[in-house]
Amino acid sequence: MASSDLAKPQMRGLLARCLWIHIVGAFVVSLGVAVFYKFAVAESRKKAYADFYRNYDSMKDFEEMRKAGMGQAVV
Repeated sequence: MASSDLAKPQMRGLLARCLWIHIVGAFVVSLGVAVFYKFAVAESRKKAYADFYRNYDSMKDFEEMRKAGMGQAVV
């Protein structure tokens, strides 16, 4: 009577089911990390570069470097 109350363990397809669950979980986690990286890191870097180059004057920077003595091959 006690043995009929216990459920039989699933043996057939157990590995395939566990692998499927882990593959789907890994895909969801990696997608979440990619979205987080895009919005937390990549967009802020893109904004920082855009802000820097909005008012960047390369000739002014070159003249300052030349006056400081850097790049002696182009003097």
